[in-house]
Amino acid sequence: MSDLRAAIIPVTPFQQNCTLLWSDETKKGAVIDPGGDLDRIREAIAQNGVTVEKILLTHGHIDHAGAAAELKDELGVSIEGPHEADRFLLDQLPETGRGYGIANARAVTPDRWLRDGDQVTIGDLTLDVLHCPGHSPGSVAFVAPTLHFAIVGDVLFKGSIGRTDLPGGDGAALIRSIRDKLLPLGDEVAFICGHGPTSTIGAERRTNPFLQGGER
Repeated sequence: MSDLRAAIIPVTPFQQNCTLLWSDETKKGAVIDPGGDLDRIREAIAQNGVTVEKILLTHGHIDHAGAAAELKDELGVSIEGPHEADRFLLDQLPETGRGYGIANARAVTPDRWLRDGDQVTIGDLTLDVLHCPGHSPGSVAFVAPTLHFAIVGDVLFKGSIGRTDLPGGDGAALIRSIRDKLLPLGDEVAFICGHGPTSTIGAERRTNPFLQGGER
């Protein structure tokens, strides 16, 4: 498959990169991390003529999962991910939303929790699941190895890494996740992260200040 398409939809006051991912041939796709601003997400789905088959979550933070339950009900699709270690974050979404001024956030119980080594399908596309704890205990990344493409949530950014000062965060675990799970994917792999511009594994290996020194 060589016709993968992705549309990045910045949502919530945190400008989180909700991503609509689909096959241009089949028009079947998934919404990844619908944190809020459903009108924007609906518009992207309609503009691209995508039939959404499922919702995928990289982790349980409010800006990534706050509108997942509402979108699930609206589209009649399942939610897959993240790892079950983020259950406590998904359970607390209503309270967290009120704290951040994000209205109508609902608790989320995924139809399928994901583990390291699992796979998810979107039409004729298969994505490998990597459990990458550190930013949150249950963070996962989705990887299409043959297409040299990944969606990494808030694990790794262009020039930075995910925060570890939130509940369940672990700085040492985050660096291990990046070094042991993401960097081995190969320098040519391009990725969409949870906030900000896209990058490649190679660019971050060479220039990301958080990854300099030690084994890379």
